[in-house]
Amino acid sequence: MQRISRVRQALVTAGVATLVLASSTVAGASSTTGTYNAAAAKLVPAAYKGKVLQVATDATYAPDEYMSGTKMVGFDVNLINAIAKTLGLRVNENNVTFDNIIAGIKSGHYVIGNSSFTDTKARQAQVNFVDYFQAGEGVYAKSTTKLGFAGLASFCGHSVAVETGTVEQTDAQTAAKHCPANKKLSVLTFSTQTEANVAVSSGHVQFGFADSQIAGYIVATSKGAFKNVGKAVNVAPYGIATPKTATGLGLAKAIQAALKVLIANGTYHAILAGYGVQAGALPVGRIQLNGATS
Repeated sequence: MQRISRVRQALVTAGVATLVLASSTVAGASSTTGTYNAAAAKLVPAAYKGKVLQVATDATYAPDEYMSGTKMVGFDVNLINAIAKTLGLRVNENNVTFDNIIAGIKSGHYVIGNSSFTDTKARQAQVNFVDYFQAGEGVYAKSTTKLGFAGLASFCGHSVAVETGTVEQTDAQTAAKHCPANKKLSVLTFSTQTEANVAVSSGHVQFGFADSQIAGYIVATSKGAFKNVGKAVNVAPYGIATPKTATGLGLAKAIQAALKVLIANGTYHAILAGYGVQAGALPVGRIQLNGATS
């Protein structure tokens, strides 16, 4: 789900390396929960107080959000629970196919979208975002491949698997329009990241394309079936989504305040470190509302 900048590529690539080193400890990731903060809690609109807020998450995107047995886990899950505790709120996670989350927020079925959303101008037209993390786009393939990756043009003449509704889908489809006629790019979309991984492992598709830390985790936990190909591209912020309404904006401001509290008290960095994704941490000054520039 991504976009922009070479300067931060080293940071994101380092995050992938950290994931490989940390893969054996992910199961014991941080369960830091945060502490109630009255000043931040005062920002929560009255309409949301005393209610269980429904949160939509696509739990096929480890280590950000995934299922461990019947329990949803991941750094996004820990983070939204810490935010809720800071604000004195109760939340309920719902496992929802990614492409249906924004529609569910717009219909009022969910109040929060917490699913590794890249904050983009196009998505901002439909929901508010509170930026909280940054990631690039990474490429993985079967460990036996001899194919390389040096930018999206490398996909030309090949096939790539993406999850439906992601920025990777958009970027791959845009890249396909620029491929020469004799080197067409085939973009195959799948409802979940799990299905995309199976398409690559079966040899049906040559490349997998996902957020950089996701691609790193897929490789690190594949028991040698996959390898990372090339370096991460297009670094961009992730955002927690809320409704594009006055109360939704008020909730976004409360979440922003809670994130700043969690950074100050160390909870934010402890949660990210527990999943080996601390390379994507944002400084407090970049915990913005609708911070995307493209």
